[in-house]
Formats: sequence, C-alpha cells, structure tokens
Amino acid sequence: MALFIVLVVCLSCLILFSLWNRRHAKGKLPPGPTPLPIIGNILQLDIKDILYNFFPSLHYFPGSHNELFKNIANQKKFIMEKVKEHQESLDINNPQDFIDYFLIKMEKEKHNKQSDFTMDNLIITIWDLFSAGTETTSTTMKYGLLLLLKHPEVSAKVQEEIERVIGRDRSPCMQDRSRMPYTDAVLHEIQRYINLLPINLPHTVTQDVKFREYIFPKGTEIMVSLTSLLYDEKEFPNPQKFDPGHFLDESGNFKKSDHFMAFSAGKRVCVGEGLARMELFLILTSILQHFTLKPLIDPKDIDTTPSTIGLGSIPPSYELCFIPV
Repeated sequence: MALFIVLVVCLSCLILFSLWNRRHAKGKLPPGPTPLPIIGNILQLDIKDILYNFFPSLHYFPGSHNELFKNIANQKKFIMEKVKEHQESLDINNPQDFIDYFLIKMEKEKHNKQSDFTMDNLIITIWDLFSAGTETTSTTMKYGLLLLLKHPEVSAKVQEEIERVIGRDRSPCMQDRSRMPYTDAVLHEIQRYINLLPINLPHTVTQDVKFREYIFPKGTEIMVSLTSLLYDEKEFPNPQKFDPGHFLDESGNFKKSDHFMAFSAGKRVCVGEGLARMELFLILTSILQHFTLKPLIDPKDIDTTPSTIGLGSIPPSYELCFIPV
C-alpha cells in the first residue's frame, strides 16, 4: 500500500507539472498567480491507463495496485461475457434491458464513425453503474446503519416518524419523504458526516475563470474539496458531531443547505443523484419500519472513525442484530 501511495503522490506532481508546462510553453497565461489545480479524486479517473502511461514498468512491481488492476480486468471480462450472452439472445422487437437497447443502437449507428454507441463505451458504462452507483450507495447505507447504532435516539425518532406517517400496513414510497422532515434530515446528515468522497471528480473550466485572487485558464482541470463544504463550521456548527439538527430549523422543518454537495454541483452533478436519494430513503425507511437495530456492544464504545481515509471514506467493519418490530 505504501508503494501505491508514493506512486499517487508522484502522479499528482507529474500532472501539476504537465499542466503548468503546457500553459507556460504557450506564454498566454492571464495575469495573476500561477493557476494551481486542486488535488482531487484520482480513484474516479481511469487509474489503470493513467498509472501505466506514467509508469510503464508498474506492472512488474509487487503491491496492492496489481490486485486493483486484476479486479478491474475481471469485472470488465464478466461484463463482456454478459454482453455476448445478450448478443446471442437479442430480439430487436423485444429488448429486455439496457444492454439490449444499447446493442440495438450500436447496430443502427454502425456506419457512423463518430457514434458514441461502441462496445468499449457499453462496457465502461455498465462498469460505471456498478463502481460509481451501486458501491457508493451500499457504502453510504453501511455507514448510515453504523451511525444509527451509535445514536439509538436518532433511530428511535425515525421509527416514530415512520409509524406516524407510513404505519405498518403499506410500504414506504417517495411521496412520504416530504412529510418526514426528520428522516430527510437524518439522511442528509449521514451523507454530510461520512464525507464519502472527500474530493470531487475532475472538472474542466470552459473559459477563463477568476476565483478570488487566482486565475484558472480555459481548459484547466480542477478537483474541488467537498470536505471544505460539508464540514464548514459556520454552516454546520460542531461539524465533527453527527447531528440531524444541522438540517432542521427551529420548528423541526427540513432546512436545505447550499453547502450540502455530497453529489457535487452544477451541470456536471452526479447523474445518479435522484436515484441514490430515492434508494437511500426507501431502503432506510423499509428497514426501520420492520426492524430495530441492536448493536452487539455498548453504543458508546462504537467507533465510527473510517477504517480508510484516502480516495474515499470507508466505514469500519461491524456486526449488528435486526430485531423485528
């Protein structure tokens, strides 16, 4: 792991130097301090391609990075096998899922050299759905349940709201969320507190941008620290404390915050934000509607410190019991 960290640091320095050198060579930097791209979440880039471009001999070095590359290769191999199965059973008059629709579009645009509907894009899109969608949601829920074990009083209040608004005779639905401000606040606080992806995905400015005393020329890649927003002390008093009150007003109504950017912001906000919000709400309310969470140790002894803080915040492993209500 130490080798991988060293390589990431070296890669970051090379990227910064490359960007500076590219701009410096043109001699067209706007006036102001030298632009410094904000260090970001390299995990969300194509790590395999980037590292091998800078370190062609990396393949011959031992370390956990080889396991990462192996896992990615195996995942893409599995996806390719599923795509081939779809190709064999494809019925253009009766498509069954996303892969079928994509394959049909590929066939229609096979003579278009500029088409985005290619086999490579299909595989990477499916891989993205799992790596950037399923994994982030499941990790958020895993961390959320740990926080509710640590704070049983919060879990109890959510259950009271579920009982009052939904009851036991039907399943939760998204229309319930607007009538459940405390549950909504808890979900927001979980995402704020765990700070799942401390650094945003890389973005490129489309024109020269002045931010405070800095100039970012058109084409500069920037990666923004979301932690600075989610842990802003002025917006969230005592940000190190898990407190749903950060998203509630004095009357107990849900309070929005412009600093809540767990999904990033702007035109390039996470495309799965709506789906993720829906999943988190329905999964959490469904669990607490039928079960009470019980830790195997005293709540005060539960440690919610991430087991790993780097490209992402990973919750520690834990055990719990689901007690039927």
